[in-house]
Amino acid sequence: MGSLITLATSLNQWALDFEGNLERILTSIAIAKSRGATLRVGPELEITGYGCLDHFLEGDTVKHSWEVLAKILASEEAKDIVCDIGMPVVHKDVIYNCRVIIYNKKILLIRPKMWLANDGNYRELRFFTPWTRYRQWQDHKLPKIIQALTGQDKVPFGDAVISTQDTCIGVEMCEEMFTPASPHIDMGLDGVEIFTNSSGSHHELRKLHTRVDLIKGATKQHGGVYLYSNQQGCDGDRLYYDGCAMIVVNGEVVAQGSQFSLNDVEVLTATIDIEDVRSYRLRHSRNMQAAQAESYHRIEVDSDLSEKVPLEEDVSRYRATEAQQVRYHIPEEEIALGPACWLWDYLRRSRTQGYFLPLSGGIDSCATATIVYSMCRLVVEAVEGGNSQVIADARRIVGEPEGSDYVPSDPKEFCGRIFHTCYMGTENSSDETRQRAKQLAQDIGSYHIDLNMDTLVSAVVSLFGFVTGRTPQFRSQGGSNAENLALQNIQARLRMVISYLFAQLLPWVRERAGGLLVLGSANVDESLRGYLTKYDCSSADINPIGGISKTDLKKFIAYARDAFNLEILDKFLNAVPTAELEPITETYVQSDEADMGMTYDELSVFGRLRKVAKCGPYSMYIRLTKEWGAFLSPAQIAEKVKLFFFEHARNRHKMTTLTPAYHAESYSPDDNRFDMRPFLYPSRFPWQFKKIDEEAARLEELSRTDKGKEQ
Repeated sequence: MGSLITLATSLNQWALDFEGNLERILTSIAIAKSRGATLRVGPELEITGYGCLDHFLEGDTVKHSWEVLAKILASEEAKDIVCDIGMPVVHKDVIYNCRVIIYNKKILLIRPKMWLANDGNYRELRFFTPWTRYRQWQDHKLPKIIQALTGQDKVPFGDAVISTQDTCIGVEMCEEMFTPASPHIDMGLDGVEIFTNSSGSHHELRKLHTRVDLIKGATKQHGGVYLYSNQQGCDGDRLYYDGCAMIVVNGEVVAQGSQFSLNDVEVLTATIDIEDVRSYRLRHSRNMQAAQAESYHRIEVDSDLSEKVPLEEDVSRYRATEAQQVRYHIPEEEIALGPACWLWDYLRRSRTQGYFLPLSGGIDSCATATIVYSMCRLVVEAVEGGNSQVIADARRIVGEPEGSDYVPSDPKEFCGRIFHTCYMGTENSSDETRQRAKQLAQDIGSYHIDLNMDTLVSAVVSLFGFVTGRTPQFRSQGGSNAENLALQNIQARLRMVISYLFAQLLPWVRERAGGLLVLGSANVDESLRGYLTKYDCSSADINPIGGISKTDLKKFIAYARDAFNLEILDKFLNAVPTAELEPITETYVQSDEADMGMTYDELSVFGRLRKVAKCGPYSMYIRLTKEWGAFLSPAQIAEKVKLFFFEHARNRHKMTTLTPAYHAESYSPDDNRFDMRPFLYPSRFPWQFKKIDEEAARLEELSRTDKGKEQ
């Protein structure tokens, strides 16, 4: 029996943080070796951080990557362990996304990525070129800084594999696993037994199932060991990389890392018996294909990965790690954990002193506040677990002097130090929303302010009247739609001005240094529909719920009510969503869904069909006649589809100023990053809407004909 210790690591890297990234890489290697590992795999582009974007086009980024790699090669940590490291490499004046395999101060192979991610959130083809020479390699001339260290002038660059004395290792990178003809298939047929996958895969609600199925499937059919390593944390942008490193043997998960964590370094290890792979592969049909497989160039390493079991020792301690059930979070937990971890990374890395949130008493700002409270709970849990980095960051953020022994021990107490909420009421606000906001702030411990801003609104309206000689009125007071909308927008935009004033000065008021980051709270559906005021209080520094649907937010609030013991959340769940920007009368209370002309559930459907199913107006209408035809007429469906596209198109310009939001939903409307569409449209879609009307009329006529036949 030969046992092999393997591992995957999840690192919380930060784009362009070369010093911090180096420290975390070396720490992960040291932990791996301390557990007896002989092969260590890190996440994609771990030296630079995955999210460097156009910085990958700068020569400095590649230069500094080689400098960091030199320190890794020279380190004590990297001795006697095969390490798979990610960085950009320029080969013959072409830049590639690469894995660099090293062992004992030598570079064994530079393996460039062959299939690049270039949709959704990814633009790899903007920075890198794919390697298209399958099973081919070339000599790569090393920089002098590496030559002096390794004594190597050239090393293999291309599609090759590593052959040790006891097994064979092949490299696969992130997107390559998602392609129909993944490299692991051909490598496995050529005798590769261990596959490494280094990834930069971001979190989306319910996405983990897809990833796990692919990881398990990579070795389920033809056997092997699959080591999956993913970035974890906020890399410096709106994405949160959700870790969940895995080690899979013959389609069975033997080790799984955390999906959400405040740890900067997480190392996952498992012991596997390579003979299990060989016996699993003893099937005639598989072997017939393997016998015909084309060969990969093998780079020989005069070393074993496996640990031999001495005959005189107890072999029980050398047993392979047993398979386990995959752990999944329900979507409500994902919302509680993912945005909270992202907020913590953003707070500590921006070196600000906390967050400020306009707390309206509605469910969106309530959800945002609850996520911040969840962040505080995670901080306290990490402190209780002895996380020294979290303790140091927490002390710095709250302004404790050097040498302080302060540790966050209670989420409410810590929340009171770093989280500031403010209810900005007007004469149109209700006592119910004011009280809900106040009670929630008390229950989570935020530093809360309650104010009326009627004098500011009156001052602006009076200024307009003084200049123009006209005074606008609300619709309920006899004003036009233009007047009514303008008076609402005054209130919304003044709240943004007040938010930034208080965010800059509240730490000063509390005799502390620094400033606060302003949080937005517009959900993905409102952004999609354009149901927000441009430059209102949704215009913030960051928005933790900007990629989450109203439907999922309600489920999250119901979950948090019980999980966090916040009974006040019941009142938010039962409240009618309202902007409270128009006067309340005996016959009229403003309602979000009435204003929008569609429900939040309908918006989620529109969003997924538009983005995920790639439907234009006409194809969306055809799809919905089948899905909604049982309870809506063709004409009613047509009106809903046309209204959605009209409102989405005429409000698309608002997306150019949309607050950077945590990405959690597959139909995010985030302009020019995830959803690349123009912002000036022929918003009445004359050709498309005409086709819808014609089809609706035809279906209505068919319906009448069918009813006539029945009679």
